[in-house]
Amino acid sequence: MSIYVAHFIPNDIFPHTCDNVPMLKHGDVWKAVDKLAAAYGLSASGLARKAGLDPTTFNKSKRVTRDGKLRWPSTESVSKILKATGANLQEFIDYIENGDHTAPRNVPLIGFAQAGAEGFFDDAGYPTGGGWDEIPPPGAMNDVHAFALEISGDSMEPVYRDGDIVIVSPEAGVRRGDRVVVKTRDGEVMAKVLKRKTAQRVELSSFNAAHADREIALSDVEWIARILWAAQ
Repeated sequence: MSIYVAHFIPNDIFPHTCDNVPMLKHGDVWKAVDKLAAAYGLSASGLARKAGLDPTTFNKSKRVTRDGKLRWPSTESVSKILKATGANLQEFIDYIENGDHTAPRNVPLIGFAQAGAEGFFDDAGYPTGGGWDEIPPPGAMNDVHAFALEISGDSMEPVYRDGDIVIVSPEAGVRRGDRVVVKTRDGEVMAKVLKRKTAQRVELSSFNAAHADREIALSDVEWIARILWAAQ
């Protein structure tokens, strides 16, 4: 059995028919779910669990009903597994169409202590210049300007410890309660929790109670970026 799919958008995935669009097969969609799970080091049941679904949601026995009718993954379940893995819709489509996905680029890495030095970031907070190491991404990275910082010392305990690596996205929007990295115009770099941001100032909470919270004039902030992921 095949279906035609005109668009892959969060609220309109399976099935949808239209002329002059690629045919989509039931087996290819389920293989894409399996490929996505494997790409993030998960089994199909592990992927379902990570997405907050019943662990049996993607079991092979659930892909066909008892009377032999083909059962498709729901729009909601696809949306949830993309969110849980950090994958984007194009990655899922690649698995459907090609059975594979182009390997994402490595993420540039430097030590946290180096980040305040000149030459590592441009004015927008994007990594630039030489001196960067690289690490494989933990999954699909939607921000091509994402970078990684290796934590040193104990000033961010108990949230981050010496040797932990955080991946930071300059493109991600920041909101109250986000873990962020801030660089000031005088070269100071810090990881904090964003308590409040106004047109005049940024208020930051420290991870470690032994270190004071900070309030910085927005004019003194060179860039602020959200922490997306941490390897601990």
